[in-house]
Amino acid sequence: MRYALSMRSREDIARFVAQRCVFAFDFDGTLSPIVTDPGQAGLPRSTMLLLRRVATIGPCVAVSGRSRDDLARRLAGAGIRLFIGNHGAESETPSPPVLLAVQRWKRILENSLPVMPGLWIEDKSLSLTVHFRMCRRKEEARLAISRAAELMPDARMIEGKQCVSIVSPGAADKGQALCSAMKRLRVKRALYVGDDVTDEDVFKRAGEGQDLFTVRVGRKTGSAASYFLRRQSEIDELLRAIIDC
Repeated sequence: MRYALSMRSREDIARFVAQRCVFAFDFDGTLSPIVTDPGQAGLPRSTMLLLRRVATIGPCVAVSGRSRDDLARRLAGAGIRLFIGNHGAESETPSPPVLLAVQRWKRILENSLPVMPGLWIEDKSLSLTVHFRMCRRKEEARLAISRAAELMPDARMIEGKQCVSIVSPGAADKGQALCSAMKRLRVKRALYVGDDVTDEDVFKRAGEGQDLFTVRVGRKTGSAASYFLRRQSEIDELLRAIIDC
């Protein structure tokens, strides 16, 4: 992985965006700083203004684990063309079987997870997220979630940053959703920035023939991303680099 803001990488960015491309971003931990309470997450004003300028260069897409409505509300006015929620699953009308499965998984979690301060379930219709960031007994919470997962063999478990998401294994992931968005926008290349496990579903597509410029927030051994930012606060500088090109 190369540092995305080095002089050499800035030249790589300039060459990549010389042709029309989609600019796609995860939200939490990428455009927005990670916060203790997910409900308090928001887009800094500086990032909002820079995103608006990037949106005049090429279509912008937001891809998040949040629901699409929640994502659209938090990014209102940023110039985002398409919103993709629920880790890629919510880019089209959800199918009833998925909705029913998620509600069944929710009942299992409610009946099997212990009552523990800071441990709570977020229902996003097409997926669930069990949060334990505010839980003092984090290891105990993580173990309880793992035990509950054994009761849901038909669900896909995705461990994030002090949370675990539960999604349908048949639902589109972020990589599939971004490729569909590119086809819809009639653009053959994309610059994508993300920070979590589900973003690897996009990063690995660069090695599968897709024309992608992939940036991970936080360097991580084994990541399929080609470039990295050292910290989330550098997202504004990356947006400026795109604009400067």
